[in-house]
Amino acid sequence: MTIGTIKENLKKIPTSAGIYIFQDTKNKPIYIGKALNLKNRLKSYLRTDDPRIQKMIATAEKIKHVQTNSDIEALILESQYIKKYQPPFNIMLRDDKQYF
Repeated sequence: MTIGTIKENLKKIPTSAGIYIFQDTKNKPIYIGKALNLKNRLKSYLRTDDPRIQKMIATAEKIKHVQTNSDIEALILESQYIKKYQPPFNIMLRDDKQYF
């Protein structure tokens, strides 16, 4: 995925709370994150110099999002999705420990 592709996706992303999912070419989640403002959070990926994040963006084929009613709901949903899909770029929650 290129920076231009992310900018195109941002036009469709709402400013509400929710989770976002970076997916690879096989639609498999490679990273799952949460945000109080989805659009602002995804914009932050355009300004990073972190090589790990740049690798994740290069590996990603598309970004999917799920809106929630609150930040707490997004936190719970993110935790459930990470446990279910175990994406490779979410290193913090791969074991059986609780998120919160």
